[in-house]
Formats: sequence, structure tokens, C-alpha cells
Amino acid sequence: MCGRYAVSIPQDTIAALFEALPDNDLPETPNYNICPTMPVHTVRSEGGVRRLSPMRWGFLPHWYKSPGDGPLLFNARAESLAEKPAFREACRKRRCLIPMSGFYEWTTDADGTRQPWYIRPAGDGALAFAGVWQDWQREGETIRSCAIVTAAAEGRMREIHHRVPVLLGAQDWPLWLGERGHGAAVLMRAAPEGALRCHRVGPEVNASRASGAQLVAPL
Repeated sequence: MCGRYAVSIPQDTIAALFEALPDNDLPETPNYNICPTMPVHTVRSEGGVRRLSPMRWGFLPHWYKSPGDGPLLFNARAESLAEKPAFREACRKRRCLIPMSGFYEWTTDADGTRQPWYIRPAGDGALAFAGVWQDWQREGETIRSCAIVTAAAEGRMREIHHRVPVLLGAQDWPLWLGERGHGAAVLMRAAPEGALRCHRVGPEVNASRASGAQLVAPL
């Protein structure tokens, strides 16, 4: 599960990294506390051209009568992505990348206290997670929304949470975006051991309105 993350790199750096044309209405960076329903950066391929675009984080199935009509679908399980009615068409036709600098997970102490962790790439740079997207339309309104694809955690990460976002290396981006034909299902797996690092952070991030670089500072 991934329910909160950070983007600390400038928008022009994100666009250059993914070789994508940026839209004009992108969310501001840095943002160290991105929550579901917020607009987020996404990369999709459109006619062979990559676009860096904002989308609502929280996938809206076409049958929702309003954005709040059903469960908030900010994650999508890799194991059932191709079968779930909400995601199966997007899995085939509308895949995207979701850039971030790192994400948060929580463990629970023996006394029930939730302890936040910040998880980041082992090296420098940004992470690119697998996502799916679609346009939701009602009465002339269109909302472009997305969800992060997750897989069962492995190794050290499993000690923090049983699910992790599907991490894609640069060599995998063309296949996931549909630029290199079919077969993207092989990419839906947990990150290899050692690809991610984690450290404890302060409880301030427990509040969805908290902000600032101190949220990712190690305790």
C-alpha cells in the first residue's frame, strides 16, 4: 500500500528525466506530503510522445456517479489488475508512470502507536512507479484520475509493510507505457532487494496537512 509520498525535484527536472512534454497546470514542487485526491505528476505516452500531466490521485471507475460515490481507489493490486472491473481496461490501454522522490509507510508498536517511515531510492534521483489512469466524465465534467500499482513486498521491505508500489527502472518505461508493444505484465513485481532504503521519520507526517522538508528528515 502507498498512501502518502513526496516529490522534491523541480518540474523541469522531472520532464527532462522522462523525456516528456510538460503540461502547464502541473502541481507545485516540492511537496513532501502528497495525499490521495490531490493532483499528482504522471507520465503517459500519447501517439509515441510522452506527456507530463496532472491527474487526480484516486482512480474513478466509469460507473461512479460522483468522485465520492465509492471507495477511494488510490492503489491497485498487481495480482488482480487485469481482472478487476475498475482497472482491467486501463491495465491494457492506459498505463502511466508516477514520479516521486520517496514514499511513506507506517509500522505499529506494541502499544499501538503508529510509527512513520520514509522510503527512498538507494541511489540518487527519482522513483518511477507503475500506474493506471482513465478519464471520468459526468454532465460535461472530466476528471483524469490514476492509481499506483502495488505488489507483495519482499525482503527488508516486508518488515515495514506487506505491500509496495511497483518500481520501474528507466529500461522498463517504454514497455509499461506501451511504446514497446505488449508484455508489460512481467513488470508487475516488487522492487529487487537493495533498490530501496528506509529510515524512521517524525510523527508530524501523520497529519495530512503537514508540510516541509523536515517531514523526510531521519530521526
